[in-house]
Amino acid sequence: MQRHEILGGNVQLYRRVDGGKWHCSTSVGGKQRRATTKQDSLALAKQDSLALAKQVAEDWYLGLRGKRHAGLLKSEKTFRQAADQFLREYEIITEGERSKRWTEGNAIRLRVHLLPFFGDLGLSEITAGKVQDYRVHRISTRMEPNPHSRSNRPLKDKLPARNTLHNETVTLRMVLRTAVNHGWLSHVPDISTPYRASAKVEHRAWFSPAEYKQLYMATGACAKAPFRDRFRWSAEQVHDYVLFMTITGLRPDEAVNLEHLDVEIVVDQETGQRILEIEVRGKRGVGFCKSMPNAVRPYERLLGRAKPVEVISRQRELGMRRTGEEIPTDAPTKSYPQPTDNVFPGNHINLFNSLLVREKLKLDRDGKARTTYSLRHTYICVRLMEGADVYAVARNCRTSVEMIQKYYAAHIKNMISAAAVNVRRAKLGGRRKALPVVFEDDL
Repeated sequence: MQRHEILGGNVQLYRRVDGGKWHCSTSVGGKQRRATTKQDSLALAKQDSLALAKQVAEDWYLGLRGKRHAGLLKSEKTFRQAADQFLREYEIITEGERSKRWTEGNAIRLRVHLLPFFGDLGLSEITAGKVQDYRVHRISTRMEPNPHSRSNRPLKDKLPARNTLHNETVTLRMVLRTAVNHGWLSHVPDISTPYRASAKVEHRAWFSPAEYKQLYMATGACAKAPFRDRFRWSAEQVHDYVLFMTITGLRPDEAVNLEHLDVEIVVDQETGQRILEIEVRGKRGVGFCKSMPNAVRPYERLLGRAKPVEVISRQRELGMRRTGEEIPTDAPTKSYPQPTDNVFPGNHINLFNSLLVREKLKLDRDGKARTTYSLRHTYICVRLMEGADVYAVARNCRTSVEMIQKYYAAHIKNMISAAAVNVRRAKLGGRRKALPVVFEDDL
């Protein structure tokens, strides 16, 4: 091995084999550091390669000292390195347990917001105060264009949603936890939001019984007389979708994955009524749901409704003639749903939203937009209003009692018993006289 020392022995130059590349090493900031000069003797004379290597090593050493004096030299892992490690292992470890959209959201939050602010900081420099500075930065720069964002939407003078900041904090916490797991950080600091320990309890958008009646009357009228005859199948599907979702309490993603083989019409042993037993596959994996009796009729209509027949338009027919394609002359035959077909094969969100807007039901009294998820919220609220046990509702909806009590039972007036609240203590007839005090000596 060939070795040379420069700058008074502060920098060592060496190469392991004759004709190989020169490397340099030094100790700066209490840590031994190495780098390659990328100089060898293959294309240059031996003396020239050594001289160039000395120049590169000297510049490298002086650059390290300048960074140390400016506070830019890190002797620990940075947040950027921890984030790279987190992204490499998170998707592999949680494969099949976390949705692809959530996994991609972590990468987006890191690229757009977290890495530009924390990326060059050492892991020990990320404290509760620094995280609070980040929250202030996010709110105060909301009207400034973000060069790391790929969105082309116009800027709005609107505060970041509480849930948006919460998700960014969750991603930040997971990166710090990754650093702890690899021994780069001793512990995760407390990065919870100060001054707002308990958030305001708000109910989720739902349809009151009167609003729900208005909705299904509107969908029923649209199914009988659609805007266009070619929309008849979609209008009928939307009507049965509204009824089915409000009677079963399924999540929208669970309804998308639902197949006819997952639904069975049975006679309940306890009530003697016909209900649906549904095997649900969605957010919580595989679960089960038992519907109310009036869910049977909408499902029977779904099961007996033929799929829409594809009609070749005049424009497409001309295009097929132009390209020489064969135009089918036989009349299309009707096909009915098979066991492996989806119960709701189409996406009718536009029609559903247009009906909400036309009936002035899109926004609730608090200005929250109603979506297909509001049908599930309606099921839970109506069940509580009619006296169903909260634990039974939680099991049937594949959620927790805590979630129902926090987001649904908090604003249901029927959950408060007037008889239990308006209790009055019976008044005694007259003032009670004090009993005489008896001492042991008087006995």
